Amino acid sequence: MEKRRHQRIEVDNFNVDISDGLGFFGGTMSDISRFGMKVDDVTKRLDDNAKQLSIVISGMGKNFKVKAKPRWTVHQPACKSVGIEIIHAPFEWTEFVMNFEPAKVDVWGEIRL
Repeated sequence: MEKRRHQRIEVDNFNVDISDGLGFFGGTMSDISRFGMKVDDVTKRLDDNAKQLSIVISGMGKNFKVKAKPRWTVHQPACKSVGIEIIHAPFEWTEFVMNFEPAKVDVWGEIRL
């Protein structure tokens, strides 16, 4: 069962710089939601147990700085993918993500009497 409150949306061409408090690492964002993201191609040196991450998201001529925490990690031979929960983001991030969300269907608008 899917526990997400907001749908994940696949994206391309977004770079992510992540700091775990000890180092600064790069990755690529593969999907987003209002309160989370999946980041691929992250070096294994990123601390999976970090309490908080500082993240700068860059793409499409925009930059966002968010605070987050890691929720899950999938290790691959040379790198890893990380599921991230956003705990503090600017309002512009929510507006930006909403632009990618599919339009909601108004089921009541379709009923005819």
